[in-house]
Amino acid sequence: MPIKTQSDLPAKEILENENIFVMDENRAIHQDIRPLQVCILNIMPVKQDTELQLLRALSNTPLQIDVTFLNLRSHISLNTPASHLNKFYVSFEEIKQRKFDGLIITGAPVEDITFEEVDYWDEVCMIMDWAESHVTSTLHICWGAQAGFYHYYGIQKAHLSEKLFGVYPHKVMNRKIPLVRGFDDIFLAPHSRHTETPAKDIHACKEITVLAESEEAGVFLALAENGKKVFVNGHPEYDRYTLDKEYHRDLDKGLPIHVPYNYYPQDDPAQKPLLQWRSHSNNLYSNWLNYYVYQTTPYEL
Repeated sequence: MPIKTQSDLPAKEILENENIFVMDENRAIHQDIRPLQVCILNIMPVKQDTELQLLRALSNTPLQIDVTFLNLRSHISLNTPASHLNKFYVSFEEIKQRKFDGLIITGAPVEDITFEEVDYWDEVCMIMDWAESHVTSTLHICWGAQAGFYHYYGIQKAHLSEKLFGVYPHKVMNRKIPLVRGFDDIFLAPHSRHTETPAKDIHACKEITVLAESEEAGVFLALAENGKKVFVNGHPEYDRYTLDKEYHRDLDKGLPIHVPYNYYPQDDPAQKPLLQWRSHSNNLYSNWLNYYVYQTTPYEL
Protein backbone atom coordinates (compact mmCIF):
# COMPACT_ATOMS: atom_id res chain seq x y z
CA MET A 1 0.00 0.00 0.00
CA PRO A 2 1.34 3.46 -0.81
CA ILE A 3 1.53 5.66 2.28
CA LYS A 4 1.49 9.36 1.45
CA THR A 5 3.83 11.39 3.63
CA GLN A 6 5.78 14.61 3.46
CA SER A 7 8.79 14.14 1.23
CA ASP A 8 11.42 14.69 3.93
CA LEU A 9 9.83 12.80 6.84
CA PRO A 10 12.74 10.81 8.36
CA ALA A 11 10.68 7.59 8.54
CA LYS A 12 10.16 7.69 4.75
CA GLU A 13 13.74 6.71 3.90
CA ILE A 14 13.76 3.88 6.46
CA LEU A 15 10.49 2.47 5.11
CA GLU A 16 11.76 2.66 1.53
CA ASN A 17 14.87 0.72 2.57
CA GLU A 18 12.50 -1.96 3.91
CA ASN A 19 10.88 -2.10 0.44
CA ILE A 20 7.67 -0.47 1.70
CA PHE A 21 6.00 1.73 -0.91
CA VAL A 22 5.93 5.29 0.41
CA MET A 23 4.54 7.99 -1.84
CA ASP A 24 5.49 11.61 -1.35
CA GLU A 25 3.20 14.57 -1.91
CA ASN A 26 4.50 15.35 -5.40
CA ARG A 27 3.62 11.92 -6.80
CA ALA A 28 0.31 11.68 -4.96
CA ILE A 29 -1.18 14.80 -6.53
CA HIS A 30 -0.79 13.24 -10.00
CA GLN A 31 -2.98 10.23 -9.13
CA ASP A 32 -6.74 10.38 -9.64
CA ILE A 33 -7.65 8.51 -6.46
CA ARG A 34 -9.23 9.38 -3.12
CA PRO A 35 -6.76 8.23 -0.45
CA LEU A 36 -7.94 7.36 3.04
CA GLN A 37 -7.37 10.24 5.42
CA VAL A 38 -5.84 8.89 8.65
CA CYS A 39 -4.90 11.15 11.56
CA ILE A 40 -2.39 9.92 14.16
CA LEU A 41 -2.43 11.57 17.58
CA ASN A 42 1.10 10.65 18.63
CA ILE A 43 1.56 11.04 22.40
CA MET A 44 4.55 8.70 22.72
CA PRO A 45 7.74 10.39 23.96
CA VAL A 46 10.09 9.52 21.07
CA LYS A 47 7.71 10.37 18.28
CA GLN A 48 10.00 9.36 15.40
CA ASP A 49 10.04 5.73 16.61
CA THR A 50 6.24 5.61 16.82
CA GLU A 51 5.87 7.24 13.40
CA LEU A 52 8.00 4.50 11.87
CA GLN A 53 6.24 1.68 13.73
CA LEU A 54 2.73 2.85 12.83
CA LEU A 55 3.52 3.63 9.20
CA ARG A 56 5.06 0.17 8.89
CA ALA A 57 1.93 -1.39 10.43
CA LEU A 58 -0.35 0.52 8.03
CA SER A 59 1.58 -0.56 4.95
CA ASN A 60 0.04 -3.94 4.18
CA THR A 61 -3.13 -3.29 2.18
CA PRO A 62 -3.63 -2.02 -1.41
CA LEU A 63 -5.25 1.13 -0.03
CA GLN A 64 -3.61 4.52 -0.36
CA ILE A 65 -3.34 6.43 2.91
CA ASP A 66 -2.71 10.11 3.50
CA VAL A 67 -1.31 10.44 7.04
CA THR A 68 -1.63 13.55 9.19
CA PHE A 69 0.36 13.65 12.45
CA LEU A 70 -1.36 15.49 15.29
CA ASN A 71 0.45 17.06 18.24
CA LEU A 72 -0.95 18.33 21.55
CA ARG A 73 -0.55 22.02 22.29
CA SER A 74 -1.18 21.51 26.02
CA HIS A 75 2.04 19.50 26.45
CA ILE A 76 5.67 20.22 25.62
CA SER A 77 7.51 17.15 24.33
CA LEU A 78 10.96 16.75 25.89
CA ASN A 79 12.14 13.83 23.74
CA THR A 80 11.35 15.09 20.23
CA PRO A 81 12.97 18.22 18.72
CA ALA A 82 10.61 21.17 18.33
CA SER A 83 11.85 21.52 14.75
CA HIS A 84 10.49 18.04 13.94
CA LEU A 85 7.11 18.79 15.52
CA ASN A 86 6.81 22.16 13.80
CA LYS A 87 7.61 20.66 10.41
CA PHE A 88 5.67 17.40 10.41
CA TYR A 89 2.84 17.87 12.92
CA VAL A 90 -0.33 19.95 13.04
CA SER A 91 -2.37 21.18 15.99
CA PHE A 92 -5.99 20.31 16.70
CA GLU A 93 -6.98 23.88 15.87
CA GLU A 94 -5.64 23.37 12.35
CA ILE A 95 -7.68 20.24 11.61
CA LYS A 96 -10.80 20.46 13.79
CA GLN A 97 -12.97 21.48 10.82
CA ARG A 98 -11.80 18.50 8.75
CA LYS A 99 -13.18 14.97 8.70
CA PHE A 100 -11.02 11.83 8.69
CA ASP A 101 -11.58 8.22 7.72
CA GLY A 102 -9.48 6.95 10.63
CA LEU A 103 -7.87 8.23 13.82
CA ILE A 104 -5.16 6.49 15.87
CA ILE A 105 -4.58 7.57 19.48
CA THR A 106 -1.27 6.17 20.72
CA GLY A 107 -0.10 5.16 24.14
CA ALA A 108 1.58 7.59 26.51
CA PRO A 109 3.98 7.27 29.49
CA VAL A 110 1.52 8.72 32.02
CA GLU A 111 -0.21 5.62 33.33
CA ASP A 112 1.07 6.02 36.90
CA ILE A 113 -1.02 9.16 37.45
CA THR A 114 -4.78 9.61 37.28
CA PHE A 115 -6.32 10.69 34.00
CA GLU A 116 -7.37 14.08 35.36
CA GLU A 117 -3.82 14.83 36.53
CA VAL A 118 -2.39 14.41 33.02
CA ASP A 119 -1.61 17.91 31.76
CA TYR A 120 -3.13 17.21 28.34
CA TRP A 121 -6.17 15.20 29.52
CA ASP A 122 -8.71 17.90 28.62
CA GLU A 123 -7.28 18.20 25.11
CA VAL A 124 -7.34 14.43 24.58
CA CYS A 125 -10.98 14.34 25.74
CA MET A 126 -11.81 17.16 23.33
CA ILE A 127 -10.24 15.19 20.47
CA MET A 128 -12.13 12.00 21.43
CA ASP A 129 -15.40 13.96 21.50
CA TRP A 130 -14.57 15.57 18.16
CA ALA A 131 -13.90 12.11 16.68
CA GLU A 132 -17.51 11.07 17.38
CA SER A 133 -18.70 13.30 14.52
CA HIS A 134 -15.54 13.76 12.44
CA VAL A 135 -13.94 10.29 12.24
CA THR A 136 -15.29 7.03 10.80
CA SER A 137 -13.29 4.75 13.15
CA THR A 138 -10.84 5.44 15.97
CA LEU A 139 -8.13 2.98 17.04
CA HIS A 140 -7.04 3.45 20.68
CA ILE A 141 -3.67 1.93 21.66
CA CYS A 142 -2.49 1.06 25.22
CA TRP A 143 -2.91 4.24 27.34
CA GLY A 144 -5.07 5.55 24.51
CA ALA A 145 -7.32 2.50 25.03
CA GLN A 146 -7.42 3.06 28.80
CA ALA A 147 -8.32 6.70 28.18
CA GLY A 148 -11.11 5.67 25.81
CA PHE A 149 -12.56 3.13 28.23
CA TYR A 150 -12.58 5.75 30.97
CA HIS A 151 -13.85 8.72 28.93
CA TYR A 152 -16.60 6.89 27.06
CA TYR A 153 -17.69 4.27 29.60
CA GLY A 154 -16.36 5.40 32.98
CA ILE A 155 -14.17 2.29 33.38
CA GLN A 156 -11.24 3.18 35.65
CA LYS A 157 -7.76 1.72 35.26
CA ALA A 158 -6.01 -0.19 38.06
CA HIS A 159 -2.35 -0.45 39.08
CA LEU A 160 -0.57 -3.78 38.64
CA SER A 161 1.64 -5.29 41.33
CA GLU A 162 4.56 -5.24 38.87
CA LYS A 163 5.10 -4.06 35.32
CA LEU A 164 3.46 -6.20 32.64
CA PHE A 165 6.41 -6.52 30.30
CA GLY A 166 6.97 -9.00 27.50
CA VAL A 167 5.27 -10.91 24.70
CA TYR A 168 2.12 -12.73 25.80
CA PRO A 169 -0.26 -15.26 24.20
CA HIS A 170 -3.85 -14.21 23.52
CA LYS A 171 -6.93 -16.21 22.57
CA VAL A 172 -9.44 -15.08 19.96
CA MET A 173 -12.84 -14.88 21.69
CA ASN A 174 -15.21 -13.94 18.86
CA ARG A 175 -14.11 -15.18 15.46
CA LYS A 176 -17.17 -13.90 13.58
CA ILE A 177 -16.05 -10.28 13.94
CA PRO A 178 -14.08 -9.08 10.85
CA LEU A 179 -11.40 -7.37 12.97
CA VAL A 180 -9.91 -10.78 13.87
CA ARG A 181 -10.44 -12.35 10.46
CA GLY A 182 -7.37 -14.42 9.58
CA PHE A 183 -6.09 -14.60 13.19
CA ASP A 184 -4.84 -17.87 14.63
CA ASP A 185 -6.67 -19.22 17.69
CA ILE A 186 -3.69 -18.18 19.83
CA PHE A 187 -1.44 -15.27 18.86
CA LEU A 188 1.33 -13.23 20.49
CA ALA A 189 1.58 -9.50 21.15
CA PRO A 190 3.89 -7.21 23.19
CA HIS A 191 2.85 -5.40 26.38
CA SER A 192 4.67 -2.78 28.43
CA ARG A 193 2.60 -1.13 31.17
CA HIS A 194 2.14 -0.66 34.91
CA THR A 195 -1.67 -0.46 34.82
CA GLU A 196 -4.63 -2.25 33.28
CA THR A 197 -8.30 -1.76 32.57
CA PRO A 198 -9.69 -4.73 34.54
CA ALA A 199 -11.10 -7.46 32.32
CA LYS A 200 -14.17 -7.96 34.53
CA ASP A 201 -15.11 -4.29 34.14
CA ILE A 202 -14.72 -4.42 30.35
CA HIS A 203 -16.82 -7.59 30.12
CA ALA A 204 -19.48 -5.99 32.33
CA CYS A 205 -19.92 -3.10 29.88
CA LYS A 206 -22.67 -4.09 27.42
CA GLU A 207 -21.49 -1.60 24.80
CA ILE A 208 -18.10 -3.34 24.42
CA THR A 209 -17.38 -6.62 22.61
CA VAL A 210 -14.18 -8.41 23.64
CA LEU A 211 -12.38 -10.03 20.71
CA ALA A 212 -9.13 -11.32 22.22
CA GLU A 213 -7.93 -11.93 25.77
CA SER A 214 -4.96 -13.28 27.69
CA GLU A 215 -4.84 -15.05 31.04
CA GLU A 216 -1.67 -13.13 31.89
CA ALA A 217 -2.27 -9.79 30.16
CA GLY A 218 -6.07 -9.40 30.30
CA VAL A 219 -8.24 -8.03 27.50
CA PHE A 220 -6.13 -7.27 24.44
CA LEU A 221 -8.65 -6.36 21.74
CA ALA A 222 -12.19 -5.00 21.94
CA LEU A 223 -14.56 -2.82 19.94
CA ALA A 224 -17.72 -0.79 20.35
CA GLU A 225 -20.35 0.76 18.09
CA ASN A 226 -19.71 -1.79 15.32
CA GLY A 227 -16.07 -0.78 15.10
CA LYS A 228 -16.37 3.00 15.33
CA LYS A 229 -14.23 2.57 18.43
CA VAL A 230 -11.48 -0.08 18.56
CA PHE A 231 -9.35 -0.68 21.67
CA VAL A 232 -5.93 -2.38 21.71
CA ASN A 233 -4.49 -2.94 25.20
CA GLY A 234 -0.94 -3.56 24.04
CA HIS A 235 1.63 -2.58 21.45
CA PRO A 236 1.35 -4.79 18.34
CA GLU A 237 3.09 -2.01 16.38
CA TYR A 238 6.35 -2.44 18.35
CA ASP A 239 9.38 -3.48 16.34
CA ARG A 240 11.86 -6.21 17.26
CA TYR A 241 14.01 -4.11 19.58
CA THR A 242 11.49 -1.80 21.30
CA LEU A 243 11.17 -3.93 24.45
CA ASP A 244 14.93 -4.44 24.45
CA LYS A 245 15.48 -0.66 24.48
CA GLU A 246 12.95 -0.23 27.29
CA TYR A 247 14.57 -3.01 29.31
CA HIS A 248 18.06 -1.54 29.11
CA ARG A 249 16.73 2.00 29.66
CA ASP A 250 15.11 0.94 32.95
CA LEU A 251 18.23 -1.00 33.97
CA ASP A 252 20.40 2.04 33.37
CA LYS A 253 18.05 4.15 35.50
CA GLY A 254 18.15 1.61 38.32
CA LEU A 255 14.41 0.97 38.07
CA PRO A 256 12.91 -2.39 39.08
CA ILE A 257 12.50 -4.35 35.86
CA HIS A 258 12.45 -8.03 34.96
CA VAL A 259 13.60 -9.60 31.69
CA PRO A 260 10.74 -9.23 29.17
CA TYR A 261 8.58 -12.37 29.26
CA ASN A 262 8.85 -14.71 26.25
CA TYR A 263 11.08 -12.28 24.35
CA TYR A 264 14.75 -13.29 24.36
CA PRO A 265 15.78 -16.87 23.50
CA GLN A 266 16.39 -18.67 26.83
CA ASP A 267 15.56 -15.34 28.54
CA ASP A 268 19.09 -14.21 27.70
CA PRO A 269 19.26 -10.44 26.99
CA ALA A 270 22.54 -10.98 25.15
CA GLN A 271 20.67 -12.82 22.39
CA LYS A 272 18.72 -11.29 19.53
CA PRO A 273 15.02 -10.88 20.49
CA LEU A 274 12.51 -13.05 18.66
CA LEU A 275 10.04 -11.23 16.40
CA GLN A 276 6.89 -13.31 16.99
CA TRP A 277 3.98 -10.87 16.52
CA ARG A 278 4.53 -9.07 13.19
CA SER A 279 2.09 -11.11 11.06
CA HIS A 280 -0.82 -10.65 13.46
CA SER A 281 0.00 -6.97 13.88
CA ASN A 282 -0.14 -6.52 10.11
CA ASN A 283 -3.40 -8.47 10.03
CA LEU A 284 -4.95 -6.31 12.76
CA TYR A 285 -4.14 -3.01 11.06
CA SER A 286 -5.15 -4.30 7.64
CA ASN A 287 -8.49 -5.55 8.97
CA TRP A 288 -9.11 -2.24 10.74
CA LEU A 289 -8.37 -0.22 7.62
CA ASN A 290 -10.38 -2.46 5.34
CA TYR A 291 -13.48 -3.40 7.34
CA TYR A 292 -13.90 -0.41 9.66
CA VAL A 293 -12.42 2.47 7.67
CA TYR A 294 -12.43 1.83 3.90
CA GLN A 295 -15.62 -0.25 3.73
CA THR A 296 -17.51 2.12 6.01
CA THR A 297 -16.36 5.64 5.23
CA PRO A 298 -18.27 7.80 2.72
CA TYR A 299 -16.46 8.65 -0.52
CA GLU A 300 -17.00 12.35 0.08
CA LEU A 301 -15.73 13.16 3.56
